[in-house]
Amino acid sequence: MTATRSEYCVIACAEAWRDAGEILASPMGLIPSIGARLARLTFSPDLLLTDGEALLVRPDGTPEGWLPYRRHLALVTGGRRHVMMGASQIDRYGNQNISCIGDWERPKRQLLGVRGAPVNTLNNPTSYWVPRHSRRVFVEKVDLVCGVGYDHAAGARFHRIPRVVSDLAVFDFDTPDRSMRLASLHPGVTVEQVREATGFEPAVPDEVPFTREPTARELELIREVLDPAGARAREVAS
Repeated sequence: MTATRSEYCVIACAEAWRDAGEILASPMGLIPSIGARLARLTFSPDLLLTDGEALLVRPDGTPEGWLPYRRHLALVTGGRRHVMMGASQIDRYGNQNISCIGDWERPKRQLLGVRGAPVNTLNNPTSYWVPRHSRRVFVEKVDLVCGVGYDHAAGARFHRIPRVVSDLAVFDFDTPDRSMRLASLHPGVTVEQVREATGFEPAVPDEVPFTREPTARELELIREVLDPAGARAREVAS
């Protein structure tokens, strides 16, 4: 079975929680949510999923436990949650902006606001999902730091950005200065395409692998159990 681009993106997001153990997954967005549930059903069976309010849930959404708010905060501040957030802007060191475009005092566009991004990024691992990779998102410097990158996180005990997943590629920060590195390309994408769509020069290894293929079982779960209506294709076209 040939996988689509959206299914490679699901796999790339799921890999953020590989062998994570008993931590709370907080995916934000459709494809990260499918990825987290796929990880729970396959290689990370101890992963905790939540309905976003007070319940722990199984991958099908049925309750399996209770997560009171005080316990949720204990997981957040103790590094036992891994969030995958979106980003209106993200720079080479993983600083993320979801608040405004332009100067904060007179923004050109108002967005969500800072919200919980600083607490997320300083207190537990945070990855990012970008469904439309472009120079408007991958910028040299974000207009406002909401999610904290490696150049602003000195002394933060649980700060870590495991990966950034876009519709073109996967990035990590496995470089001496903790700047963004191209970790894998989704099949059909070239290094030149990524460079053209990125507003800074990411670190590029001599050989860049392709994002791993989903297994037959993973494709079956994605297509028949987790997203039978095919909503993933509306977020990332083939």
